[in-house]
Amino acid sequence: MDFIFSVLRIGVLAFAGLCLLLYFKQDGMIFIGAKLASGELEELRRRFPGSELRLTTPDGTRLHGWYLRADSNEPAPLLIHFGGNAEDVSYMLLDREHFPGISLLLVNYRGYGLSEGRPGQKSLTGDALFLYDQFSTRPEVDPKRIILMGRSLGTGVAAHLASRRQVDRLVLISPYDSLRSLARGIYPWLPISVLLKHPFDSIKLAPDIQAPMLAVVAGRDGIIPPEHSRALVEAWGGEADLVEVKGADHNDLALRREFWEPIEKFTGVARR
Repeated sequence: MDFIFSVLRIGVLAFAGLCLLLYFKQDGMIFIGAKLASGELEELRRRFPGSELRLTTPDGTRLHGWYLRADSNEPAPLLIHFGGNAEDVSYMLLDREHFPGISLLLVNYRGYGLSEGRPGQKSLTGDALFLYDQFSTRPEVDPKRIILMGRSLGTGVAAHLASRRQVDRLVLISPYDSLRSLARGIYPWLPISVLLKHPFDSIKLAPDIQAPMLAVVAGRDGIIPPEHSRALVEAWGGEADLVEVKGADHNDLALRREFWEPIEKFTGVARR
């Protein structure tokens, strides 16, 4: 009997140790971060002169990104992009051609690219509100035509912003219902609700968001399975549509022409 109790005690201690390890390591698993090589950064500066952006948040953190103004004499739509967990949003500059007539705001999360600080759900969503408030009031921006675009991790940031501010529409690429739901699918034997510090519970916010939403998902996505995207679409309060790109996976989705066509059409409707 003593042997059985000893084995059980070891098992309980090992499980508790694993839970503690995942709790303290989760930031690095959720917020992987990304940096541009110096040569790539200089090339972007050369190709997009005058668009580099440095901002200081209310708590003194310096963020780095890019702001490309639309070539227009009238207030134009503004698209704010929120990237994935291993993405430097600077690369979005190369997709400028897909958004004619729309200004682009691309700012790296804390700890990503040249942005300072440490990422977390509270800081990312707080910075998103800060960016919206800073740019929606600019004279060259039409405050009634602000588009949010999020990819993977960034869909949770975009959904949170849409729940707090007025936006025209959202493009969510590989969206999830919540990180809690995703984590339960990967670790069904762990007390996820207790351990997870950054739940990004978009499905809880979704019913109250009335802005139209387009979800674009990869049919073979093994990181965010399409059923998590469908759950969010079904819970959305406003008009929502889902486009599935057959054969694509999480990381090559944006390389498909079938990816850009619905996005161009959806964001083009906003240019009235």
